[in-house]
Order: sequence, then structure tokens, then C-alpha cells
Amino acid sequence: MLGRIRAGTASWTDPGFVAEWYPRDLPATYRLRWYAEHFNLVEVNSTFYRVPDRDMVRKWCEQTPDGFIFDVKLHRLLSRHSTRSELLPAELRPKAVLKGGKVELTEALERAVAKSFLKGVSPLEQAGKLGAFLLQLSPAFSPRHNALQELDTLIECFAGYTLAIELRNRGWVEDTRLAQTRKFFVDRKLVFVMVDAPEGAHFTILPNIDLVTHRRLAYLRAHGRNAEGYIRQRTVAGRFDHDYSRPELQEIAERAVKAAGSANEVHVIYNTNKADYAPRAATNFQNILRKSFPDTLPAETKRLQPSRSVYAR
Repeated sequence: MLGRIRAGTASWTDPGFVAEWYPRDLPATYRLRWYAEHFNLVEVNSTFYRVPDRDMVRKWCEQTPDGFIFDVKLHRLLSRHSTRSELLPAELRPKAVLKGGKVELTEALERAVAKSFLKGVSPLEQAGKLGAFLLQLSPAFSPRHNALQELDTLIECFAGYTLAIELRNRGWVEDTRLAQTRKFFVDRKLVFVMVDAPEGAHFTILPNIDLVTHRRLAYLRAHGRNAEGYIRQRTVAGRFDHDYSRPELQEIAERAVKAAGSANEVHVIYNTNKADYAPRAATNFQNILRKSFPDTLPAETKRLQPSRSVYAR
């Protein structure tokens, strides 16, 4: 029996979405409600920059229907990205040790940030709307300089929750290391984040590996196929500037269905942040599932407003 497939976008507040996807007269406070009429899954991006505020998260719950799911990106410090102290919760800033103007990650600070993070998202858990936590690691976290076991403290902090990890350095999955990486994920009951990414040998581009490591969830993030932009551009819109065609989305759908044979649920997140590319891709993807793989749709998707397919212009 196939697992259920959900689709959504990485954030619901991107400037391109506001300019080209949402109705022009729609107030900002109604965007999440409108988004939830079209998708039943979203990946929260703002939490990468700020530990979430509990009152704000409670409003997200109120603005979305039952069955809506939030996957939540973990704070950049936990993801091994360089972090300024002002991006930490105010009560934790005095505890931070700075090195070169950036916060040094210590075990004590990691535990404190994780605890603060879990407190902030607790309304999602209470409402039954918490999906997975996403750890999007820095490309600098590499097998040449690091070991996956360095993540064990963080993994312990999120024990009992679904933790999905996106590796951003291809060294973790090349040659014989792929088997070691798979074992690490399976042994610790972690979700390996699969990608749809450009073709290329650059160390930041992971190959499109189909790997399900957790029975509960498979996770696929679609970054587009613009290799030049992905490697050389510095803005989010520039890096993920790709308008998915129908054949490309069909390929992703087939990968998602394959993953659904091994996991109870599959989350497919479109991270093509230029203009309205992501919500259009997610819409077209859902329509492909409706037509070709209807048995993979959860009840929440079947109740969504059907949207007209609009492919790459």
C-alpha cells in the first residue's frame, strides 16, 4: 500500500509569491489562509533566521485548517551556518561566545537553542500540525573536516520528533561513503532529504539519489535545474531560478510515488523561489498526482481547491 504524498513550497511569504501569485488586493494577514486553500503542507523558512515566537506560531495554527502540516526549518546556528549573536533569542545572547564576530557553537548553547526552538513551535505540536524538523546543513559541513556523529547532541535534543537532514556537500554520498551515510541515518531514525537539483559535479550539488531511511516519512526538496544559477548566483531568487516543465514534474512525481512505496508519507517541497515558480510547480505537481496517481493523495489534498495547470512560460 502506497504512502500519501503532500506538496507545498519553502515559505509562503516570498516576495515573488506576493508579487505574482497571491491576489493583489489580499491583505498580508490573509496570505497563509489563502495558501492553505491550495496546499496542505508548507515548509517554514523564517525559523532559519529567528527562533519562532510562540504567539506567532499559535496564529499560524488558527489560520490553517485541520490536517494542514508545517515542516519547520531549524535555526541556522544548529545547521552549522555562521551566525551573528543578534539572531539568537535575547536571553541566550549573553551566553554566546563570539569568534571573529560570529557565534561559536558549543554543546551547551546548542542544547539551549534547541530547547528554545521546541518551546516556540509547541503550538504546532499541540494542534497536531507539526510535521518534520528540517536541518539544512551548511555545505562547509563536509566529510573532509567533519563527522556525522558531531550531530548526535542535536539529534538527542530532538528525540521523539521527526528530524529530516539535508546534506549540502556531495562528499557524504559519493562512492563508498553513501553506505556509511545511509547507516548513520537508519540507525538514528533520521529522514534523508532527497533533492531534485541541477546536474553537476560541484561539491554543493547533491546527486538525485532516491533514498528512504525512515518508514514514517520521505522528504524531497526540489531546487530546480539551473546549474549556473545554483553555483554562481548569490540571491535566493537567482540560485533557484527554474520554472519546472510538465515532463520534469512528471519525473518528480514518479520519484515521489516510488518513495511512497517505502514510507507512510512523502513531503515534496518546491524551493524554486523566483517569481511564482514554486507555487505553480506545486500546483502542477498536485494535478499530476490527481490524474495519474490518485491513490497517493491524502484526504486533505482531495478537499483542496483544484487549480488550473500553468507550465513554464
